[in-house]
Amino acid sequence: MNNEAKKTVFSGVQPTGKITLGNYLGAIKNWGPLQDECNCIYCVVDLRSITVAQVPADLRKNTMELLALYIACGIDPQKSTLFIQSHVPQHAELAWALDTISYIGELNRMTQFKEKSRKHAENINMGLMNYPVLMASDILLYQTDLVPVGKDQIQHLELARNLAERFNSRYSPTFVVPEGLVYKQGSSIKSLQDPTSKMSKSDPNDNAIITLSDDADTIRRKFRRAVTDSDTCVRFGEDKPAISNLLTIYSLTSGESIADAEQRFAGKGYGVFKEAVAEAVIATVEPIQQEQQRLLKDKAYLESVLKQGADTAERIASKTLAKVYRKIGFIPRVR
Repeated sequence: MNNEAKKTVFSGVQPTGKITLGNYLGAIKNWGPLQDECNCIYCVVDLRSITVAQVPADLRKNTMELLALYIACGIDPQKSTLFIQSHVPQHAELAWALDTISYIGELNRMTQFKEKSRKHAENINMGLMNYPVLMASDILLYQTDLVPVGKDQIQHLELARNLAERFNSRYSPTFVVPEGLVYKQGSSIKSLQDPTSKMSKSDPNDNAIITLSDDADTIRRKFRRAVTDSDTCVRFGEDKPAISNLLTIYSLTSGESIADAEQRFAGKGYGVFKEAVAEAVIATVEPIQQEQQRLLKDKAYLESVLKQGADTAERIASKTLAKVYRKIGFIPRVR
């Protein structure tokens, strides 16, 4: 199958804080298998990260660590386009054009904007409100067909779809209207301390999250402290959110189905089960940690990946932006 016949996939993660097990199981883990059947474009979305104040040195360090993590998790730079968002200025340029067809009412209704405004009441900036428009720009710039999304991002994808249709209607067909790719299992890994909330790298309770940088002893300790449900039955169900979350994590890291895991741990109690979950997670993350550290020592290789990725991404992005500018009525620059 040639590249033109393949669907295009776009996704990215912010280089802020520590990447969690939820980020991995719900997103990054699923990217690798798409590489052979789709044109995959994966981005470190650093522009999005500055809606909340960042320490510059930490942002630079986190950006390179996330790039190395992508590769350590199976993203092949020879199969996928890997780059840093700020290296392709067309992201910000298209976002401005899309801002002019975005409405305050629809941006005010964004759940994430409301939540972040509550958490960062001292810094409710326009970037925070326009974040979904920049996300739409990221997606539409590459004529994306499929966007892997968790349940908490579906609202943002709907905005991207609306903006694509709005622009296409106003100026003639220009953008592909993207579809969401939602995974049935793992799309919303929950907190180990509050199974009604998503596992979030911004959680102030360190015991609520597993990060991909946690060592084996830390992972074991956090799972031992993970909250459980009433009774001692290892069973998946709406009435058992904590154990259902742990079963999902176990299944995705061990490869064993939830039904088989329920049978395996029948009558064994929560202690034995939580130890098994911890060991399955350790076996998953340790090889990733080792490969990430190896890659971080090879700065020249990572820089070559970034150059190749940015060059490829900018070629695609510039074609889309030129088409947008022409339809809006801007005069092309003479070169």
